[in-house]
Amino acid sequence: MSRAKTMDVITIGRSSVDLYGAQVGGRLEDMGSFQKYIGGSPTNMAAGTARLGLRSALITRVGDEHMGRFIREELAREGVDVRGVKTDPERLTALVLLGIRDDKQFPLIFYRENCADMALCEDDIDEGFIAEARSVVATGTHLSNAKTEAAVLKALTLARKHGLQTALDIDYRPNLWGLAGHGDGESRFIESAKVTAKLQTTLHLFDLIVGTEEEFHIAGGTTDTIAALRAVRAVSKATLVCKRGPMGAVAFTGAVPDSLDDGETGPGFPIEVFNVLGAGDGFMSGLLKGWLDGEPWPVALTYANACGAFAVSRHGCTPAYPSWEELQFFLKRGVVEKALRKDAALEQIHWATNRHKDLSTMRVFAFDHRMQLEQMEGATPARIGAFKELCLKAALRVANGKPGYGVLCDSRLGRDALFQAAGTGLWIGRPVEWPGSRPLTLEPELGPDFGGLMEWPLEHVVKVLCFYHPDDDAATRAAQEDTVRRLFHACRRNRLEMLLEIIPSKVGPTDELTSARVIQRFYDLGIYPDWWKLEPFATEAAWTQACAAVSANDPNVRGIVVLGLDASEADLAASLQLAARHPLVKGFAIGRTIFGDAARAWFIGQMTDAEAVALMSDRFARLSRIWDAARQGGKK
Repeated sequence: MSRAKTMDVITIGRSSVDLYGAQVGGRLEDMGSFQKYIGGSPTNMAAGTARLGLRSALITRVGDEHMGRFIREELAREGVDVRGVKTDPERLTALVLLGIRDDKQFPLIFYRENCADMALCEDDIDEGFIAEARSVVATGTHLSNAKTEAAVLKALTLARKHGLQTALDIDYRPNLWGLAGHGDGESRFIESAKVTAKLQTTLHLFDLIVGTEEEFHIAGGTTDTIAALRAVRAVSKATLVCKRGPMGAVAFTGAVPDSLDDGETGPGFPIEVFNVLGAGDGFMSGLLKGWLDGEPWPVALTYANACGAFAVSRHGCTPAYPSWEELQFFLKRGVVEKALRKDAALEQIHWATNRHKDLSTMRVFAFDHRMQLEQMEGATPARIGAFKELCLKAALRVANGKPGYGVLCDSRLGRDALFQAAGTGLWIGRPVEWPGSRPLTLEPELGPDFGGLMEWPLEHVVKVLCFYHPDDDAATRAAQEDTVRRLFHACRRNRLEMLLEIIPSKVGPTDELTSARVIQRFYDLGIYPDWWKLEPFATEAAWTQACAAVSANDPNVRGIVVLGLDASEADLAASLQLAARHPLVKGFAIGRTIFGDAARAWFIGQMTDAEAVALMSDRFARLSRIWDAARQGGKK
């Protein structure tokens, strides 16, 4: 009895953490900071194919430490099945340091001495797991070592047994075959009869073999590309896909002709080369999507060339790869800006469709208040900080490990609570506005150039409250717009999501169109918040107009959350009932209704810690139940 196919593709082999130099145009020796991404060809391909909608999985090993956990968690966030990712208690996760010197030099250093993924062995290959997939993809590096080669060969043998398709990315790195020194990680080709012989013993096991011209040179044992392809064809019936850089790629399903131009091709894309590292893995991800979907080779090669184009245009490997929505947009619209990372429309789709985590429900306890707490009797900065730790305890008690809960907490008075919230599973929003400021000014910790955002954990969401009204005088409006615009770009530069809160009713008269007008104005300025936080409207029309303004401009927005404005629980229940009828509204972010009474009593010593936590837990839980019931009963 055949096993159900729960996966489309399993990749097997290298898995590392890529530390990418953040500065472009200098030597690796001179890098001052690095961005951290997942890396290694099979790992990149697993994530790249998942972004394109394939059900992907990875077989590898990682260390029992922070970098190994990062790889496992990041893969899971990308939608990759990690059951085949084994934790090695004795070895460290591999690291790679990379840089972008110019459009031709990309220095890199592999830290792979006795690393975890090179300890992959036959025992790590589970037949049942292999049988669940439609295909297995191997890369050349893991054929360079007897132990890892045995694991790969077992996986391929089982794939054949269970009728899976098999593919090889030759992925030739002389450094990883022991043919180049540690400082020559950038080297892509050194002739070696030994490597050629090793590769040729396995080529018959594959249905698809992919490589650059140089990679086919090593597989075929000659630097004449046609002769090399024919040498591979002599030992393998696989479809051969040869990557030709800016000239695209060509596929040969049968005999190799006299010219590369006579194979099946897909169109290339005239783009600016920024970073070639990881381009082959992006190409392979697109190719696998077309191949496994049964598309003709010209279509599969078009996917592959486009994904490769994205990769060479952006910083990093996996972070550069497109989502399926992004790829379709690009293929339909074409190249507008050759430097794709500077194409605003494309970058917005890239950002919005590759965000991690399902946040379809948002029950947020907002205790980021500063001014309101500072005005309470008995409040001091230290006491406020201690109280916010109680707020966090209440939030965690209600969440109890379940998804869909979060907190809003500041770092000036709530620093300890903010630190404690890390890694708890809560969504974390963090305010940057100076309380009550108008025109908008920001907390001093950000600095005049917003450079303080570099210190923020990536899981923190930048929340900014702007008291903006469409009828503000020109000077006020311009000042506020400039601050929000600069903040938005700083958030994107630092890979942080942004929540924009607007409360026009606090600064001027409003009607059912006011908030919609504000929303439209910010989109007109090129500001695309991940989240909107809106006041609780009293009418259906106001919600309809606001939601329409958001969805018309950003169909991929995270959503809207409703704020509380210190309303009574009864009034909030009515507001949430109305808001819940609109799918774009994901939940609430409410504070004083939950903590107000507890704070006032606790600060003057009339309530214990336990009593305050209990009261806030009860109110937060009740509001959560009210929202859940409203959403369940109010779905359109």
